Amino acid sequence: MTRIDTTFARLKAEGKKAFVAYIMGGDPDEATSLAVMQGLPAAGVDIIELGMPFTDPMADGPTIQAAGQRALEVGMTMDKVLAMVRAFRAGDNATPIVLMGYYNPIYSRGVDRFLKDAISAGVDGLIVVDLPPEEDDELCIPAQKAGLNFIRLATPTTDDKRLPKVLQNTSGFVYYVSITGITGAATAQATNVGPEVARIKRSTDLPVIVGFGINTPDAARTIASVADGCVVGSAIVKDIGNGVPVNEVLAKVAALAAGAHSA
Repeated sequence: MTRIDTTFARLKAEGKKAFVAYIMGGDPDEATSLAVMQGLPAAGVDIIELGMPFTDPMADGPTIQAAGQRALEVGMTMDKVLAMVRAFRAGDNATPIVLMGYYNPIYSRGVDRFLKDAISAGVDGLIVVDLPPEEDDELCIPAQKAGLNFIRLATPTTDDKRLPKVLQNTSGFVYYVSITGITGAATAQATNVGPEVARIKRSTDLPVIVGFGINTPDAARTIASVADGCVVGSAIVKDIGNGVPVNEVLAKVAALAAGAHSA
């Protein structure tokens, strides 16, 4: 079992929904980004999604695109993202870390080298949004064999014909994208999300976590109530980009986490 599997088993035993937080690695600089990351577990975060900065983030809205650009401008690299993970692991060996991003930086590094380095650093899972199931031999299957969870996205346009293909080699959890569009573009609605989560859960025993369009504690609670948990990214990244002090960022994260956990 990975740290992700262990975390969901614990939450299930406690009768709690999961709260997942996304931050961009190296935004606005390495030290600040690491300070936020290190504070997330105490703020109630169950799983950390750490963004790998990339120049062409096709699924991301303006907020996360800007975060990636800021990180790249201060010299953030894949090596430095992995160094963040290692630094985090020096003080926390329990909280799962999922690297989220795009295939190009991984391909450039070389899949075998990337997987070896990621596992050595303490990474637990991957979300690579531009690798469809038809390309599972590229990264998904090697990652699973190496012991990493490979987390797939399902969307409102993933119909019953497509869903089995999406779920085929997915592990850890299923990330349900609540809207059709980019991150931060619209607000998730539980009335729309609930039936879709139920449909996915009829085809898998994996937890289903909902992301995109969740930016308040009330929204976190409402969406988590119809799923196994929720993800918040843009609302946190926006504060970081606006120069909000780390302690205030973490206070907001704690309120969001409390919303999800109260579902």
